[in-house]
Amino acid sequence: MWQFIVLLIGSYLIGSFPTAFLVVKWRYKADIRHYGSGSVGASNVYRNFSKPLGLMVFIWDVAKGALVVWVSQILIMPPEYQAAAALAVVIGHNWPVFLKFNAGRGVATAAGAAMLLLPWVVVIVVVGEIISILTRNSAICVLVGFALMPIVGLILNESGAITLGLLGIFLILVLRRLTAPRTERSKAINTRELMLNRMLFDRDIRDGKVWISFKPAEIDKSPKPGKNK
Repeated sequence: MWQFIVLLIGSYLIGSFPTAFLVVKWRYKADIRHYGSGSVGASNVYRNFSKPLGLMVFIWDVAKGALVVWVSQILIMPPEYQAAAALAVVIGHNWPVFLKFNAGRGVATAAGAAMLLLPWVVVIVVVGEIISILTRNSAICVLVGFALMPIVGLILNESGAITLGLLGIFLILVLRRLTAPRTERSKAINTRELMLNRMLFDRDIRDGKVWISFKPAEIDKSPKPGKNK
């Protein structure tokens, strides 16, 4: 039991490590939460600061999700412990203790954990990425992809714990989308429209370009990113 407790705490803390926040703070002396979507994740780094740094953060976010499940598998822990570690690392990424419980969306970390829980998830991720590129709407593809994971688990007769773990990951991602703090740009939007925008587009407003390229000079005194993006 003590191993399981250590695994849960360790998974949460690893998930909580705010790589995107620290990289942007170090390189640009800026708070990523005040730029673009405000999400502390790889996509916000990629779009508003640096593509190489965004890729680096993405790799780390995937790796930390995979790492905790891999450790539980190496220790030959039962499926329910593996699923619990996956949920803990995603929760840590989305609600990290180091950033007052408000950070990213957890997509990359969830994908890394899910791929270790169910290797067939790799196919879903690849197909989803192709579709998102073709449709230019990654938010819906992410939503559908993670919704399919527990269904695939059922079809492949995976253990109930693994299937429930994949379902839990999906629900956590949906919860994070819907409960993210309101921004200055969304205060005038009614709750129904806000929830619809968040569910379908993972943003508060319909205009995606405005959402991801926001620069808060009027409300944030942090220096803007330099020219070397």
